Amino acid sequence: MVGRYLDANIREDLKKKMVLLAGPRQSGKTSLGLSLLNPSTPENSAYLNWDVPVHRSRIIQNELPLKEPLLVLDEIHKYKNWRNLAKGLYDAGYGNPQVLITGSARLDYYSKGGDSLSGRYFFFRLHPFSLMELNPNPSRNDVEHLLQFGGFPEPVLSGNLRDLKRWQKERYSRVIYDDIRDLENVKEISLMAVTMEALPARVGSVLSVRSLAEDVGIAPVTIDRWIRIFDYLYLTFRIPPYGAPRIRAVKKEQKIYFWDWSQNINPGARFENMVASHLLKYCHFQEDTQGDLMELRYIRDTDKREIDFVVLKNAEPLFAVECKSGDGALSPHIKYFKERTNIPRFYQVHLKVKDFGHEEKSGRVLPFATFCRELEIP
Repeated sequence: MVGRYLDANIREDLKKKMVLLAGPRQSGKTSLGLSLLNPSTPENSAYLNWDVPVHRSRIIQNELPLKEPLLVLDEIHKYKNWRNLAKGLYDAGYGNPQVLITGSARLDYYSKGGDSLSGRYFFFRLHPFSLMELNPNPSRNDVEHLLQFGGFPEPVLSGNLRDLKRWQKERYSRVIYDDIRDLENVKEISLMAVTMEALPARVGSVLSVRSLAEDVGIAPVTIDRWIRIFDYLYLTFRIPPYGAPRIRAVKKEQKIYFWDWSQNINPGARFENMVASHLLKYCHFQEDTQGDLMELRYIRDTDKREIDFVVLKNAEPLFAVECKSGDGALSPHIKYFKERTNIPRFYQVHLKVKDFGHEEKSGRVLPFATFCRELEIP
């Protein structure tokens, strides 16, 4: 079993409160939860999964193994009374047993109704493998491997293209036809699947809900609701623009990316999506472990000058990142926005070998692996 980057943080926080662990389906939440159990504890006595009928019955009837030192409740957000159950466990036991709740959906969204869990838990989001988690001393081959297979444990560790395609088909089928059915009232599941298939071509561009709605043949309000569901289930994520005061920035248009960047056919879009995923992981890790307010945005003005990403900490920009497949000259947009914003550092990441420039003075061109190593993306 490959150890995960949140292991130590979760172990420490379980001593204080419950831990809620969310993230995409098949990103490794169950394996991480099971790895935290005492090796002498029988797995089936301390681990309950809502998707398993026998386990579901035990949860509903409140037949929980409260004598175990750690209780892992998997996919429990599909139970409408899960918050009341969690609150009761915490209030009655005061941390004994320790409780880890995992789910392949946004637990902060699927928690409406029931008692508040405020002050009773720590929240983490588990991401797929990033470059530095896969190999702390990565090579160009590691970058190409991750770019091709994505960061989800099964396909990236297998390294087999046939396995990747079969895994993608099975995963999206389960999310669209099982998870959405369990959590949302959606009648046109087949059209929702068509919408999902149309999204990869829009990665890296400003997302037009109206244009997508025309292509699918559904009202824009419905398309917008479906994309929000995709976000809630960790299929997609969207980033808003950064509106610096001295530029005529776009205000509302968002860009969309996938948690599984390997499904992007276009090489440039796939690389940009991989960079976006790494930056989002960086933001979530800082937010979940340190408590800072982190944001991932992009810059685009009305004249269509653009920088792919800006990372903000507590509303202040930390750095900006532009993606290029080659290691050529610095983008002129970096110079333009550096003169007109308070962003202190600009990077241009690529898949080649050159490293030149300075991130604080004029902007720096550097390999993606070097960028990840220096930024210490977990």
